[in-house]
Amino acid sequence: KVIILALIIIPLNNYWIFTTEIVRYEGHPTTISLMYNAIFILVILIALNALIARFFRIKFLSSAELILLYIMINIASTMASHDFLQVLIPQLTFPYFYADNVNKWTIQLLPYLPPWFFVSDPQAVRGFWLGGKLYDIAILKAWLLPVVMWSTFTMFMLLAMLCLTILLRKQWTENEKLTYPLTDLPLELVNETHAVFRNKLLWIGFSLAMLNNALQGLHVFYPIIPVLPIRELAIYTTDLPWRAAGYIPVYFYPFGIALGMLLPLDLLFSTWFFFWIWKLESVVTLTLGWDQSQGCPYKNQQAFGAYVGIACFALWYARNHLKSTCRNIFRSIQGANKTTELLSYRLSAVGLLVSLIIVFIFAHMLGMDWWLVFAVWIIYFILAISITRMRAEFGPPAHDLHMGGPDSILAKIFGFHFLGSRNLIALSLIFWFNRAYRSQPMPFILEGMKMSDKTAMQYRNVFWAVLFAAFVGIITTFWSSLHVCYGVGAGTSAFGMINVEQIFGSEPFFRLGAWINNRPAPSSGALWAVGIGFVFTWLLNTLRLYVTGLPLHPVGFAISNSWAMSMLWASMFVAWAIKFVLLRYGGFKFYRIALLFFMGILIGECVSGSLLTLIGMAIDQKIYAFWP
Repeated sequence: KVIILALIIIPLNNYWIFTTEIVRYEGHPTTISLMYNAIFILVILIALNALIARFFRIKFLSSAELILLYIMINIASTMASHDFLQVLIPQLTFPYFYADNVNKWTIQLLPYLPPWFFVSDPQAVRGFWLGGKLYDIAILKAWLLPVVMWSTFTMFMLLAMLCLTILLRKQWTENEKLTYPLTDLPLELVNETHAVFRNKLLWIGFSLAMLNNALQGLHVFYPIIPVLPIRELAIYTTDLPWRAAGYIPVYFYPFGIALGMLLPLDLLFSTWFFFWIWKLESVVTLTLGWDQSQGCPYKNQQAFGAYVGIACFALWYARNHLKSTCRNIFRSIQGANKTTELLSYRLSAVGLLVSLIIVFIFAHMLGMDWWLVFAVWIIYFILAISITRMRAEFGPPAHDLHMGGPDSILAKIFGFHFLGSRNLIALSLIFWFNRAYRSQPMPFILEGMKMSDKTAMQYRNVFWAVLFAAFVGIITTFWSSLHVCYGVGAGTSAFGMINVEQIFGSEPFFRLGAWINNRPAPSSGALWAVGIGFVFTWLLNTLRLYVTGLPLHPVGFAISNSWAMSMLWASMFVAWAIKFVLLRYGGFKFYRIALLFFMGILIGECVSGSLLTLIGMAIDQKIYAFWP
């Protein structure tokens, strides 16, 4: 049942994501930690399950099967997301279509692109950008090898993350007993007692969210209809030195406030507090004249150092577990881990090693020197561990780290002359999964394991479900993109004023052109910024071990310098204020009662927001999006 339903749902889901995020450029369900498209589909499945039980007197899907589908939808969505294959696909033809005498790509770039990873056939390239016939043997043949190569690369990258998650799961779930806040809502929804659906506060919150979004949707067509001013405020000044703070949106998203109520109080405080610290840092930099140094105050590099610090501190804290795991691997100790994990530790280690070897070979085929291959993947997996740890412990609403991946950091620190053109080209070819990390797959794998615990699901089902969902998600993402782009032309006005395909296709190659033409020198400032971010994060983590009630958390520092948090900081402030008052004057019991109201808002936002995007697709009109 689950496999059949997944084969039906995943293609529809991924087509919906591509159309919403790329063609219509609204809603963006994959840019927040709790993907609202997955919650919407889960609610629909629960409703269908209830109808079947009522009219046919049979239990169609169990809680474990519903959660398994939810896990698969999340994994497939990460493949189709705004920070993954969406970025890759236009890059496979962009340099061949836009190469000219001005950018000199014919000489500087095209000869170095490995042909088995790119589409160079002129007819296939023109058809993608100007519209053409996809379902033609010659066109499909031109795409076949690149799709196979990148799909294989992605699958082994995901398998490496899956095996790494198995090795870390016990430490974070059983030893440290992390709370996994982002699993609370789906687990409440599938609870077989259905207690959450009998709560009046939940239905009040749900109704208010549905009503608000219905009015917002109608307001787009009938401006006379009054609505709540959710996105009407902003702070911006041209006065010195305050203009360095930039544009500050003050948006009060109901779903953001409701999501914040699931998060720990110290994280809520840290998100908005450090948001203003980052702004103050820009003002101080301008005041002291340090802005004359290009890139100062190196916010991305500081945030990168913070992410690395979070991962390294988590691994150091887990050192006893890692030692025990290594003993199990090398001494063939069996026992509990063989029955409680997806795979035995030894098999997981072998799977991780084999996956990494294959991924390393692929990266070397892109043109990287071997030392750079190792550096890139050590950094990438450290970032994956960091984000996964953040999500398991605190469930931050987003974790962007825009332009803070190994490709950007290594190029900034080492400069042109040390890396050389060939390595810089290779770094540009891995831009697609390092542009941002809002939909990093590894946290969804660990959260899936946690939810399987709560629903008495067999662990091995999760292992195969993740791989199956990833494979189907990759294939359907390629199909969705090519079907739409060849149908209307990715470079035409059909993609609106903001042509995301052109943006995603151009970003790594325009950046590469700047590297080659300007030949930037190594940046000692960027290296210092990485170190500062790392040390500050380690210091905060250490203080939290010895100072009870410290409201500052390194996760808040790491994520608050991002696009998503600039959108959400005000919502996090409101959630912090409400939760603080509830806990201070009503206690934990009163907070748990009120939480059902906010869960209702969250469900209502996910359902009504999803319906609005589908209505907009159906009528081919711009419509209200409850999230940018």
